[in-house]
Amino acid sequence: MAKKEAGDLVIVESPAKAKTIEKYLGDGFTVLSSYGHVRDLPERDLSVDVDNGFEPTYIIPDDKKDRLSQLQKEANKAATVWLATDEDREGEAISWHLKEALKLSDDKVKRITFNEITKKAVLEAIANPREIDIHLVDAQQARRVLDRLVGYELSPILWRKVKPSLSAGRVQSVAVRLIVEREREILGFTEKSAFRVTANLLANGKSVVKAELPKRFDTEAEALAFLQGCIGASFTVNAVEKKPGKRSPAAPFTTSTLQQEASRKLGFGVARTMRIAQGLYEQGHITYMRTDSVNLSDLAVDAAKAAITSQYGERYSKPRKFANKSKGAQEAHEAIRPTDLNVRIAGSDRDAERLYELISKRTLASQMAEAELEKTVVNIAISTRPGENLVAQGEVILFDGFLKVYMEGKDDEEGEEQEGLLPDMKQGDQLALQDLTATQRFDRPAPRYTEASLVKKLEEAGVGRPSTYASIIGTIQDRGYVRKKGNELIPTFTAFAVTELLEHSFDELVDTDFTAKMETELDEIADGQLDSTAHLKHFFHGTEEHPGLNVQVEQRGKDI
Repeated sequence: MAKKEAGDLVIVESPAKAKTIEKYLGDGFTVLSSYGHVRDLPERDLSVDVDNGFEPTYIIPDDKKDRLSQLQKEANKAATVWLATDEDREGEAISWHLKEALKLSDDKVKRITFNEITKKAVLEAIANPREIDIHLVDAQQARRVLDRLVGYELSPILWRKVKPSLSAGRVQSVAVRLIVEREREILGFTEKSAFRVTANLLANGKSVVKAELPKRFDTEAEALAFLQGCIGASFTVNAVEKKPGKRSPAAPFTTSTLQQEASRKLGFGVARTMRIAQGLYEQGHITYMRTDSVNLSDLAVDAAKAAITSQYGERYSKPRKFANKSKGAQEAHEAIRPTDLNVRIAGSDRDAERLYELISKRTLASQMAEAELEKTVVNIAISTRPGENLVAQGEVILFDGFLKVYMEGKDDEEGEEQEGLLPDMKQGDQLALQDLTATQRFDRPAPRYTEASLVKKLEEAGVGRPSTYASIIGTIQDRGYVRKKGNELIPTFTAFAVTELLEHSFDELVDTDFTAKMETELDEIADGQLDSTAHLKHFFHGTEEHPGLNVQVEQRGKDI
């Protein structure tokens, strides 16, 4: 590794991150925090020149002026300034803003990134600096400008037509629409019912077997007729079918799946999860927590194999690589995992310890053998109802595999009844009836979104990015579009009014496919495949065949 010059300055975003990195660098380094962005767009002005390349006008917020002065003083003394902000687009943009605000020359600046804050990763980054990736900066700036254009063009219409202080947002408005659409489904749901027939039978004179008639009855009269037809019947095992099966572990955590699972298993809101994960990352316990990749490094796979073999034995280990299914995922990044898989407990408080444990178990389970199962289906003949059978189903775990460590949670809408263990039965066995009942079951509408299920829906639709979901969910609650009842997200009257207005006059802006296409285009800007200025021009000014945002606002805004 090249010799490090004395008097170098390293700049990161947060004091906690600075404190951790400082431990790994020698006396020749000063590590300071920028406390996030040092420049931003003004709050009350558009500050985007829509007629000249969509150039934004940045300011230094009052609360950052003293911090910037301190950074400037240290930068002037330093031989080299190392910009060590996070490795995503936001982090790249913070580094670029620091370089511009501090007026640093190219030969004085070195950009470094690391996926985990460990001594090895930090020293490797110092040994392999790079330049600021202007394509990533362009993508972040384009996203910021797009959001500013949508907000500043549409929000005044909402103030005029609905009520003051409302805001429209490129992703926020789509999220509100999804919640409103689900509520419309619930309000318009027509209740239907059917009668389900179940039986409790005794096998071998002692073991209770629960069985069910595969079909449903529409009316009480039909169900009653079936029950009466079973009076005095004998019940015989007609067939027993056993099928071997396997269950595979889930992939390691991405930002989105961590948010969902922490909600299901720990009851954490999305913002709470991200705040705790940020702390674990900055303290060096986990890898970077804003990622859409399920990839694990070869080093991590080997470490997992060693940990699993040591703790559970060779049979439980099955190293594997996972591939991303979501479009736009960055395969070069890594999933969220512990930096040291031998560390069982980490974190500064109980919440952090619980989240760390969740991440650790999910990572280990992803590298473990499949669970081996045996599924049994028993058909039970009814002597008085030829051709109609009761069916009992059970599942036996022959080898627990990854289930020894971790079982993925389910959303309410994915819920399924767990199948239990069945007693040993064979064809021809007689079963004694304990009871046979018909129960009326009512169809239920789809459940309201929770934070976890909304995150899942947004990601599946390709709307927004998981790193932004916490702020989006927070904003729609703060602005009065949504209220929480328990875990449910319930739209307010304002949400209905705003959604209907936008659907009627600006339907494209609340269309999930259109918004997802914009995300894809931002990815193309980040990859250097699309020019950001041309993209913004097409969105705002449009073409003769397809009017842009400003034309839509001018034409349709008058008619509202």
